[in-house]
Amino acid sequence: MSVDVYINFNGNCREAVEFYAQVFGTETPQIMTFGETPPNPEFPLPEEAKNLVMHTRLNIEGSNVMFSDVFPGMPFVEGNNISLAVVNKNMDEIKSIFNKLKEGGTVVMDLQETFWSKLYGQVTDKFGIIWQLNCDTGEM
Repeated sequence: MSVDVYINFNGNCREAVEFYAQVFGTETPQIMTFGETPPNPEFPLPEEAKNLVMHTRLNIEGSNVMFSDVFPGMPFVEGNNISLAVVNKNMDEIKSIFNKLKEGGTVVMDLQETFWSKLYGQVTDKFGIIWQLNCDTGEM
């Protein structure tokens, strides 16, 4: 299991991650945009979201640092744009951690299967810390 830092940006994620890759001498990051995600007819993608970064990451000195742009219309507060991502192969452990973190907190996205994970959810704990929980089975 790992706990990784996840940083959100307000439309300038690509510029930031390319800058950090240069600063830390990492490989060129692979960037997935919102426009590259599978289409969902129930939630059409706004034009202004298509080129925004949905997800990318850098390995900086052995630590995974992940990045994305906030989706248009979602709140963004500079300084409060960092969350912690728990990545684990064990679904039961992900469920247990999620259920403990949500006590007194707020569920942002309930645990569910996504196109990138067998189980993913997001919760803000009672101290205001945002947690992303992701089951990485290596199957997707």
